[in-house]
Amino acid sequence: MNINGYNQYKEQSINTMTSGELLLLLYDELMKRLIRAELALDQKNYELFDQSIQRSKEIIWYLDDTLDRQYPISVQLSRLYEYFTFQLSRVAASRNKKILEELKPYVNELRDAFRTAQKNTNQ
Repeated sequence: MNINGYNQYKEQSINTMTSGELLLLLYDELMKRLIRAELALDQKNYELFDQSIQRSKEIIWYLDDTLDRQYPISVQLSRLYEYFTFQLSRVAASRNKKILEELKPYVNELRDAFRTAQKNTNQ
């Protein structure tokens, strides 16, 4: 398999995505990392767990950094992202799976809301 060709394809795909598609991609990746952290915790793979939690935080920080602060909804989203980051810090410190289980539905609900908004915008 040609790795350079694959990387070029991946980069081109990302560069041609709309901002809504990129947002959904980030949320999908966030959910993937949360699930991976949960599975790693079950398997007592603490290195993968820590990496997954850290990457989840980085995605949330990026989402917060890219908010357009001119819209009032951005304030609420920023607070929500702050809450997510706080909860992930708690998970990292305690390795408490229950906190992850409580956090995932919130992230999933927000992802679904953005997906619905994108569909409505495209129509």
